[in-house]
Amino acid sequence: MAEQQVDAVVIGAGPGGYHAAIRLGQLGKKVVCVDRDAVGGVCLNWGCIPTKALLHVSEVARHARNGAEIGIEVPQVNVNIAGVQKFTMDVVTANVKGVETLFKGNNVQWAIGEGSFVDKNTVKVTKKDGSSETYKARDVVIATGGAPVDVKAWPRDGKLILNSDDAVRLPSVPKRLLVIGGGVIGLEFATVYNRMGAAVTVVEMMPNLLTGTDLEISKTMGRILKKQKIEVLTNTKVEKLEKGASTVKATINGEGTANKPETREYDQVLVAVGRRPVTDNLGLEKAGLALDEKGFINVDAQRRTSVPGIWAIGDITGGPLLAHKAMKEGVVAAEAIAGLPGVAYDPVAVPNCVYTDPEIATVGLSEEEAKAQGYELRIGKFPLAASGRARSMHESDGMIKLIGDKKTDVLLGMHIIAPQAESLIGEGVIALEMGATLEDIGLSIHPHPTLTESIQDAAEAAHGKAIHIMNPKPAAAAAK
Repeated sequence: MAEQQVDAVVIGAGPGGYHAAIRLGQLGKKVVCVDRDAVGGVCLNWGCIPTKALLHVSEVARHARNGAEIGIEVPQVNVNIAGVQKFTMDVVTANVKGVETLFKGNNVQWAIGEGSFVDKNTVKVTKKDGSSETYKARDVVIATGGAPVDVKAWPRDGKLILNSDDAVRLPSVPKRLLVIGGGVIGLEFATVYNRMGAAVTVVEMMPNLLTGTDLEISKTMGRILKKQKIEVLTNTKVEKLEKGASTVKATINGEGTANKPETREYDQVLVAVGRRPVTDNLGLEKAGLALDEKGFINVDAQRRTSVPGIWAIGDITGGPLLAHKAMKEGVVAAEAIAGLPGVAYDPVAVPNCVYTDPEIATVGLSEEEAKAQGYELRIGKFPLAASGRARSMHESDGMIKLIGDKKTDVLLGMHIIAPQAESLIGEGVIALEMGATLEDIGLSIHPHPTLTESIQDAAEAAHGKAIHIMNPKPAAAAAK
């Protein structure tokens, strides 16, 4: 069993891990990055990247199918799933090769195998053929990410009962798809397969979709999904799944079925009830590390754990479980290891994006969160139906909502339902980080005609200065 001495070992090559490894390499550290699968982890191979490729394909299919509405007639739209999968895998391969090239260019050693602690300064890498090698390092970064939560009552088989990994690479589009869970993952796949022609039902046990999202945004999204013929059943549970030869019978009960058990048949069922931190087989006890009551590893602002020389980043450190959060944490940990001064993970806000149709993007406090924290609010809203650019795109479902502190006018949160919301939210992130006010946003000249000017419109509406929508009358004037 070979043994190597390095400066740092990074366990996990997902977004957090590869960011940490590359930054360590840039800072002159001798670093090895370990992962049991391909470079890029879940994000590049099973999550962020392939799902967005599928979403793009399904969006093209929707545009073609609805082309007659804008004067473009496409006689028939056929989804060639084999071609779709090839495109998806081409995108994945290009991204993976890109990271591998960056590893080489930054002197990051790449090791494929299962990483586990021998002691706090030694990591063993067990390869698929059973052989192993060990690495001794002053610093070890744990970046093992997350995995879909499995429900014991509904064991995944990858054919009839699926998790999100399976849903990325289905060999065919199901005619009837049941999605259990109305969170980010569930709604994204509901969007993909609805646009590809599946009849989709989403069952969510909570009162609203996307728990924790601004309530008005959540309810607006629910109405849009129903308009798209996606059946959304909230306050409803799946009580039983019974597998047949080629279909699954689901017993559903709750508000969505008038509080009476109802049995329905589906071709496939996607279980999307959340993700969990992956710390299995790491041998944390050998390093002197323990998990908290929720299964996460506690860290400080530099991502140090309770054991000197061991660092943790990404999903294993707690929410939000997002790739871009892990990326930033990876850079912070690397720079802290290198001794750079003033390094800390302390963002004012972390954006969240949901790639539905249209997209949702949020950052900062929701209306409910802001009220709970005692703020008196100034809220500005702008409907996409009033946007000339949105109309010209034939995409007028959605809204922009800004949450501000009435006393200081400082922006507290930005919430968007719109095409390209993923990109539009960048303005909210910068505004929050810089302490911008709603007036600052409203006074900034935005290009016309664009979707981004709707953010300016919403800021102007917060002060009763909106031009493209009617401003609400002051209470005193309305009473006369």
